[in-house]
Amino acid sequence: MTLPVPEEPGITGFRSMVWEYYRTEGREFPWRDTRDPFAIFISEIMLQQTQTHRVLPKYTAFLEAFRSFSALAAADLADVLSLWTGLGYNRRAKYLRDAARIIMERFAGQLPTDPAELQQLPGVGPNTAGSLAAFVHDSPVVFIETNIRRVYLHYFFPDDGDVPDSKLLPLISETLDRQNPREWYYALMDLGVAVKAAVPNPNRRSRHYVRQAPFENSQRQLRGRVLRLVQQNPWTSLSEVAEQAGFPMMRVAQAVQALQEEGFIEQRDGKIRIKG
Repeated sequence: MTLPVPEEPGITGFRSMVWEYYRTEGREFPWRDTRDPFAIFISEIMLQQTQTHRVLPKYTAFLEAFRSFSALAAADLADVLSLWTGLGYNRRAKYLRDAARIIMERFAGQLPTDPAELQQLPGVGPNTAGSLAAFVHDSPVVFIETNIRRVYLHYFFPDDGDVPDSKLLPLISETLDRQNPREWYYALMDLGVAVKAAVPNPNRRSRHYVRQAPFENSQRQLRGRVLRLVQQNPWTSLSEVAEQAGFPMMRVAQAVQALQEEGFIEQRDGKIRIKG
């Protein structure tokens, strides 16, 4: 595809180009059609490191099972993990449930508006806090994520390498449409997807770019497999998990120990189950 180019130089031309692209090519998602803080919170955590086409069915199923922070806070971790199956990075499922409990206990069931308070929630760093403030509260906050980074690298640093976010953030602030930050960030993200499809990934020229390690035979694959086996067979033994997981006993034992320390599972009399 052919990427849009600004019709005039500078910030005004860039902003006009982004809005024009969004008017004709903007994507539609259910989490963009709601102002429900709970639904948007779920979508933002799910979308971390996961493509939209994988998130869509899980997002719908999750909201059918849990309709509020209070419902999610009361859920057993096993039920949350079961709905999460297939999305990967299972820590996010636990983060969601634990965050819901904190929101109920500390924030009277309301998602905080302050990005600093949002960062008190598990799984919410500065960038996710910024996206939540923008998408839930339409706040003109400045944040960066992978698609936004890609846009600014492509249009403002086309020939540079090792570009730190500290060079991008002032531009993001300067170009931000402060009258309509929610839609502006949607537009940037959609343009970022188009940039990725049209040119070699500009994010490789970011100082913060990290190539994802292979999933096959990784500790992440093993952890996911252990959790799935324990979900399917509560109070199973370590040896049974190792046999079915297809990994060496030593690696399985290490994964089980780590999962226990992180609060995913518990052991009793040599048996393992998902912690409540």
